[in-house]
Amino acid sequence: MGGHSHWAGIKHKKALVDAKKGKVFTKILREITIAAKMSGGNPDQNPRLRKAMDDARAANMPSDNVKRAIMKGTGQLPGVSYEEITYEGYGPGSTAVIVECTTDNKNRTFAEIRKIFTSRGGSIGTSGCVSYMFKSKGLIVVNKDAISEDDLMNVALEAGAEDVRTEGDAYEVITAPDATFEAVKKAIEAKGVTPESAELTMLPDTEVNITDEHVAESLLKMMEDLDDHDDTKNVYSNYNIPDDIMAKLDK
Repeated sequence: MGGHSHWAGIKHKKALVDAKKGKVFTKILREITIAAKMSGGNPDQNPRLRKAMDDARAANMPSDNVKRAIMKGTGQLPGVSYEEITYEGYGPGSTAVIVECTTDNKNRTFAEIRKIFTSRGGSIGTSGCVSYMFKSKGLIVVNKDAISEDDLMNVALEAGAEDVRTEGDAYEVITAPDATFEAVKKAIEAKGVTPESAELTMLPDTEVNITDEHVAESLLKMMEDLDDHDDTKNVYSNYNIPDDIMAKLDK
C-alpha cells in the first residue's frame, strides 16, 4: 500500500474534524480566489475554479461565500493577495516531501513550515531537491462497492485513463493531468458512480519502505502537522508503510 493511499485515508478522517474547525472552508476559499485570479471567474472556462467549486459544494459551503471568493479573485471585491509557493524537503526515513502552500506572507510561512520539518526529524530543502521524483497526475478514487473492477477499467480506459489499480477497499484511476482527467471523471459519473475523491496530485516514481514503527509514527505526525498548517494546500510524499506497521499505529 503506497504513501498516497495512506495519506488519503488519514486526510479523509481529518477532514471530518477540520470541517468542524472551519479549516476546510478557509482552504477552499483561498483556492477559489487564486483560481479566479489566474484564469477568470467563469468555471466553464476555468477547470481549476470548477474543481474548487465542486469541493465547496461537497463541503456544503454557502454559495455567497463562493461568490465573494470569486469576486475577490477577479478584483471586483477587495481582499488579501495570496500567492502560491511550494516547499520541498525530507521526512523521517529519508522520505521525499512536497508541500504546496498559498500565503500572504512568504517569510512567515517558510519559517513555520521549516519548523514543522525540523521538529519531526525532517529537513526542508531547496527548490527541485525532491520534485524530480514525482509526476503530476490526475487521481480518481472509487469505492469497490460502487462498480466492478472490469466495468471501471473498461469505462476509464476508454475515456483515456492511463491505469486502474487496486488499493485496499478502493480502486485508483490514474490519468494525465489535463482535460483527460475531467473526461474520465465524467465517464465514471455517467455510469452512476460517484468517486470518493477526484484530484490533481503528485505521484512518486518510486517509494521508500518504512519498516520501523517509530520512524513511521514520526513521519505520519509530520505529514499531519504540515497538512494542519493554515497555509497548506497539499502535502505529498513517497513513503510506503507496510500494513502490519500501519495496523499498530492505528491502535
